[in-house]
Amino acid sequence: MSERVVLSMKWGTLYNARYVNVLYNAVRDHIDGPFRFVCLTDEPDGLASGIETHPIPDLGLPQERWNHGAWPKLAVFARDLFGLQGRLLFIDLDSVIVDRLDPFFEAGGAFRAIGGGSGWRRGAAWTDPPRLLSGVFSMDFGAHPDVLDAFMADKEAAYDRAENEQHFIEQTISSWEPWPDGWVLSFKYHLRRSIGADLIKPVYDPPPGAKIVAFHGNPRPIDLVGRKRLWSEPPHSVRCPVTWLDDYWESYGE
Repeated sequence: MSERVVLSMKWGTLYNARYVNVLYNAVRDHIDGPFRFVCLTDEPDGLASGIETHPIPDLGLPQERWNHGAWPKLAVFARDLFGLQGRLLFIDLDSVIVDRLDPFFEAGGAFRAIGGGSGWRRGAAWTDPPRLLSGVFSMDFGAHPDVLDAFMADKEAAYDRAENEQHFIEQTISSWEPWPDGWVLSFKYHLRRSIGADLIKPVYDPPPGAKIVAFHGNPRPIDLVGRKRLWSEPPHSVRCPVTWLDDYWESYGE
């Protein structure tokens, strides 16, 4: 059986060590059998003892590319990433695990990722070619070095033609498949109420079949956890408390 590695990254100040620990504890509770949890970070202080850490490989990025676009994530496509082998499942830190993760490893495929076309936004079947989103993706270690090679060969060209790292991955990788419909849900598009209704009605609970809820952009989980009043970023709002999210954070936090 190929080694299974859940991989995450932490840099900057947006996510602290607790985010990594919560994700690690949730992963540990939702996966059967052996696995490794690896975090690429230059600030390992405060991480739980079961988390393996490695520094983020230096891609020669200017500071603005650390702050916008998640370009450091391309380091995952190295031919040799600290000797890690087997199948990797990359999960962004602002993700909430709600069901078993084993199917993500069992699904196989050369490259699997969230398909972020309009069909993902509606929660319906794919009606447009799905645009690749890199919040949850899987591949074999070292399987796609062409992605990092192309970036390192001409970074300025990459910045010019791709708005962010996931757009660059989609432009560069030869073929990929989206996760089965419903496995990875967007908090914004699937669980938040429509404008107006979100002022008076709570968000939906993750439905049966969902395995990961992705919080991309605002709000972040930490914006809602423990909150008793309305969160708002016009025109959207979230009526708090979000009970299922509070329960998750309490269960898997220190």
